[in-house]
Amino acid sequence: MTKVTANSSIEDRKADHIRINLEESVSFPRLTTGLENYRFLHNALPEIDFNEVDASVMLFGKKLSAPLLISSMTGGTELAMRINRNLAIVAQQNNIALGIGSQRAGLKNPDVAYTYHVRDVAPDILLFGNLGVVQFNYGYGVDECQRAVDMIQADALILHFNVLQEAVQPEGDTNFAGLLAKIEAVCKALPVPVIAKEVGWGFSEANARDLANAGIAAIDVAGSGGTSWSEVEYYRAPTSYHANIAAAFADWGIPTANAIQYVVAGAPTLPVIASGGLRDGIDVAKSIALGAIMGGMAGPFLKAADRSVEDADQFARELIAQIRISMLCSGARNIAELQRTPLIRI
Repeated sequence: MTKVTANSSIEDRKADHIRINLEESVSFPRLTTGLENYRFLHNALPEIDFNEVDASVMLFGKKLSAPLLISSMTGGTELAMRINRNLAIVAQQNNIALGIGSQRAGLKNPDVAYTYHVRDVAPDILLFGNLGVVQFNYGYGVDECQRAVDMIQADALILHFNVLQEAVQPEGDTNFAGLLAKIEAVCKALPVPVIAKEVGWGFSEANARDLANAGIAAIDVAGSGGTSWSEVEYYRAPTSYHANIAAAFADWGIPTANAIQYVVAGAPTLPVIASGGLRDGIDVAKSIALGAIMGGMAGPFLKAADRSVEDADQFARELIAQIRISMLCSGARNIAELQRTPLIRI
């Protein structure tokens, strides 16, 4: 188990997170995404030419070839730079979206800002910056958000919500009071769309409604069933006291299938991104049938990109093929039709 202290640097913490995600089992031990409880009604006579199945989607004025987001993961270290650039190349090659990991390290220490730079290898992609929303209670505001956007020439900014992770970190920032008004101020002032993203425990319907009213432009549900960040923090715990606290929350959260439906109900006019334990293109397609506009994945892409660009690119192409085949076999010509495709609850 990695030993940390309350004054561990942000860069050290990011390095810990990458290493633990690559080397340890950090999935939810028992809790699942809930997507396994849904099936498509197979259409044996779809009356569709597979070559005409269109998986493209529009988001924030950019047309993507497939409804896929390589979700936010990392930054601030040399390994993070290699992974980010590998993933950016894959996003560019496949015309899909990419989210960069938390940029706080790059704002605090400009010497590591280069580890987030990917526009030179991915000039055309839909690219999301990233900051933790809790930092609005620790001195961050519109200026820092704009700097994060400028740092990577982002098309939008993700604000990530990680209440539980901060609570179980020895060095966590835990003042989450009064954030809605600050979120609203940032949404009004920033010239790019702002996305609210959980990190693996999901949003409730009430959360989605509040965020929509505050001016958030899209919500990434990031439900439970994939990577458990309390498990990651368990492996970082400096003492048995901290480890035991983190371990108790191993199966906390809202399963992704439920989180999608809660967010769609709470913010029916906003684009919804489904993430949290999606493992293949069928999971992405199911998520879209439940109301999302696209699906995001982090862990599988992290492992593939750590091996090579080629492995990550093949994984992306596999996902796109699986999405398109799911559309064909359920009778959906495009993403709008897929969103209206009924699922069987089993």
